[in-house]
Amino acid sequence: MNENLQKPLMLIVDDVEINRVILAQFFKDDYEICEASNGEEALLFVEDHPVSVILLDLVMPIMDGFELMTRLKRDDRFRDIPVIVTTARNEDDNEVRAMELGAADFISKPYNPTVVRSRVKNVVSRLENEWRKLEQTAQSQAIFDMHRRIEMDSLTNLYDRENFCQKAASFMQRDATKKYVVVYLDVNFFKVVNDLFGVETGNLLLRSAAAFLQNVASGVGVAGRLEADHFALCLPADALNIDAIIQGLDGIVQSLNIPQNIRFYAGIYPVANVFLAVSQMCNRAHTALSVAKGLYSTRYAWYDDKMRDDEVEEHLILRDMAGALASGQFSINIQPIINIETSEDICGEVLVRWYHPLKEFIPPTRFIPIFEKNGFVAQIDRFVWEEACKLLAYEKETFDRVIPVSVNLSRLNFYDEKLVEYILGLIQKYKLEPWMLRLEITESAYTDNMHLLIDTVAHFQKEGFKILMDDFGSGYSSLNMLRNMPVDILKLDMRFLDNIQHDSRARAIVKNVVNLAKDIDMDVIIEGVETKEQLDFLTSIGCKNIQGFYFAHPMTKEDYLDRLSSKSKPVNS
Repeated sequence: MNENLQKPLMLIVDDVEINRVILAQFFKDDYEICEASNGEEALLFVEDHPVSVILLDLVMPIMDGFELMTRLKRDDRFRDIPVIVTTARNEDDNEVRAMELGAADFISKPYNPTVVRSRVKNVVSRLENEWRKLEQTAQSQAIFDMHRRIEMDSLTNLYDRENFCQKAASFMQRDATKKYVVVYLDVNFFKVVNDLFGVETGNLLLRSAAAFLQNVASGVGVAGRLEADHFALCLPADALNIDAIIQGLDGIVQSLNIPQNIRFYAGIYPVANVFLAVSQMCNRAHTALSVAKGLYSTRYAWYDDKMRDDEVEEHLILRDMAGALASGQFSINIQPIINIETSEDICGEVLVRWYHPLKEFIPPTRFIPIFEKNGFVAQIDRFVWEEACKLLAYEKETFDRVIPVSVNLSRLNFYDEKLVEYILGLIQKYKLEPWMLRLEITESAYTDNMHLLIDTVAHFQKEGFKILMDDFGSGYSSLNMLRNMPVDILKLDMRFLDNIQHDSRARAIVKNVVNLAKDIDMDVIIEGVETKEQLDFLTSIGCKNIQGFYFAHPMTKEDYLDRLSSKSKPVNS
């Protein structure tokens, strides 16, 4: 191979530097890598450089990914550059909108190197093949046939995502005086069908469902397959019989001898404005679908004002998050952890708080899941780590002693090759020791990438950090995880404590987990203790480290330091 041949140029567009660094590492051998931190920078770059492929984040300041894609597709010079969108898992709404704007594919955060490289390779190869086909096609009839194939989904012969949106818009706008609905449907546990019965059975289910939905829409509306097991209908409101549709799809599942817990669910958006982008209508119907999957009495839900308010709030959170961090709207609280035998604080958990100037307090349960989806949680984590180190340094200088605090390591951080180096840098910067800053991980990080997590935890422990497993028992806890994960402390999830005075099984579980932890030399912290009854039970089984409202609520740095000023006994490693 001639090493002097110029590599194709890849442009990585993301406002989060660590995401750009990670992706650049994946492709540095095959591409010349250039980076941009927002859509405006990217647009200026493609004006002057022959970009071969773009990896694009959607949520960015100044100009987001959606606006960049819109501008690229409007310009004949750039419309054929393949754009691969980076999204968080379960970010279906953004994916729908991005696909309508021409996204070639998606890669999910946190990144799996093999999957990411394969998807980019497939997109580039697919584009090359399409160009080769076009060059070889000379006759107009062949060109027409090719466009027809592109327009329809090859498996089901329904309209694909882009063309469903176009056809549905035209259908509704022909008579804007009518009332319409957009219905979003999918199969719960569809992956189970493929895994248990084979891909052919899964494909047969999709083709059969597509034929049924095409029959429902025939002559009165539009049907499409958006992706995988996700379908959409656009119908006049008076033509919708959702119960009959669900019943008909159930019949298809039963005819294929698939277990009845494999079911179709639906979300329905009543169209208020036929000139709204159909992708947005699908987004709203999908929001209703997500609600339907949490219901027991029915398998469909209608989009309503509350869902709209939640979406608006999420949009505002995404819009304001970067400015909020830069302007100091985030702060930390600390919740003490008590040794009930000595009544001493043995540790404090550092928690992030957001005080918005207009909305006042925004609870973490509202913004943390959004930040985890879009990757901003990595920046918030770094802010919290540094604030915690500042607190420890002040405590050390003022009181000549330190009570350690724990901070959370979100899943995305474990894909940063310099994670340990970064935190060690903070320890050195503030003249601390590793035992002073405890690190909390969650079960979900273990299930994401077990080997990566184990290796990183071992590296931290080698440097002298203590590792806590947070929310143990809330997700996928197993004896295997306890065997493989060399954590120092288990934090038992508060949900085990609900109604514990009347639940003998819950009491037995807690007691045996505590005993098991002792047998394998792990400490245990029980979090979420709120009542005297809970405390009495925990005392009876030998639990001594307690966190919860019964002893102390999360408090500001100032209140926490006032609390420590009255304590005299230092806590060492």
